[in-house]
Amino acid sequence: MIPRYTRPEMAKIWEPENKFRKWLDIEIAACEAWAGQGEIPKKSLAAIKKKAKFNISRIDRIEKTVKHDVIAFLTSVAEHVGPDSRFIHKGLTSSDVLDTALALQMKEAAGIIIKDVKELMAVLKAGAFKYKNTLRMGRSHGIHAEPTTFGLTFALWHEEMKRNLSRVIAAKEVISCGKLSGPVGTFSNIPPVIEQLACRKLGLKPAPVSTQIIQRDRHAEFMNALALTAASVEKIAVEIRHLQRTEVHEAEEPFEKGQKGSSAMPHKRNPIGCENLSGLARVVRSNALAAMENIALWHERDISHSSVERIIIPDSAILIDYMLARLTGILRGLIVYPERMLENIRKSYGLYNSQRVMLKLIEKGLSREDAYRMVQKSAMLSWEQRKDFKDILRKDPVVKKYLSGKEIDGIFDLKYYTKNVNYIFKRVFK
Repeated sequence: MIPRYTRPEMAKIWEPENKFRKWLDIEIAACEAWAGQGEIPKKSLAAIKKKAKFNISRIDRIEKTVKHDVIAFLTSVAEHVGPDSRFIHKGLTSSDVLDTALALQMKEAAGIIIKDVKELMAVLKAGAFKYKNTLRMGRSHGIHAEPTTFGLTFALWHEEMKRNLSRVIAAKEVISCGKLSGPVGTFSNIPPVIEQLACRKLGLKPAPVSTQIIQRDRHAEFMNALALTAASVEKIAVEIRHLQRTEVHEAEEPFEKGQKGSSAMPHKRNPIGCENLSGLARVVRSNALAAMENIALWHERDISHSSVERIIIPDSAILIDYMLARLTGILRGLIVYPERMLENIRKSYGLYNSQRVMLKLIEKGLSREDAYRMVQKSAMLSWEQRKDFKDILRKDPVVKKYLSGKEIDGIFDLKYYTKNVNYIFKRVFK
């Protein structure tokens, strides 16, 4: 079952019709190259191009007997072409077709994923500027640290997705590689010019050297690019899940009309979309590990990678397409509560100014150790007694020796924490 957020064109890439169409495109490209070298009569080439077809049901029936998918495909094509079919698959081995076709499929999938990432980046950029100066508490270890802005959070996500975009583009280039060099890659019964001409027509680069297969580090690089993208999607999803917690409630994913959160509790609005994304990211990362395991094969090739790839590559491509589209939708409809963000900032009694107080005391001549000890004492008192940090500092006789009330007031200014937001934005959105 294809998830509803998946683009129809992504699903079609992995359907049998497209796969066999790619196989036929490769076989015809090879025949054209052979004909250009005078090895296939022009009349026969014309017949092949006109008659070459396949029937998926027929391929399935033949494969039940021959137990070989490429032979079943070639038999079906031959039934349509007739005597001139003897020139089809000339000098090739099955993996010439399988691996080159897989490269074409992965290249197509990468093109869609690149579009997905760019769409998500556009939404992230819009969010960054919309919430550029929307104050919220920054947290480390889940504990209040210092204020930041929600726009900077979006800018951070945008910059990470920019890196993922670069990775997918690079991986697309790496996997856009074909191979028509025979059983062990030595061009024993097919000259290199056939590979060059066929790959050029197909929009691929010839593998500089291969065995019976294209080497699987290429596929692993593609899968790792998807895994890193999935990890970034989960990173965003986890942050939204945290922000939607009742105790935080600074943002939440859209809750559609008629939607219900719980069969037992009518009040529930759960971050199910983001939780779904967290779960799917685990699948994509696991698939990347399987792709890494596929790199080490016996000698010039074994078939242990094949069964794995038939699952992990289509699944990961479809899942990433789905995940990016779903996250884009969630962020477009994200419900944000700026007032709650300010309310949460106030919950730690101004303790986020502790570093500023310490630095000011150091400016006054105290050692870092003494300043730290003095501020920590007041900070712990503020937290334990649930009293305003500024008031406790104002009443501390030791602090008063170094800082006036006016100086303390000046330290507790939220605008101080956003003074370099414009600088950061210029670096991110050049």
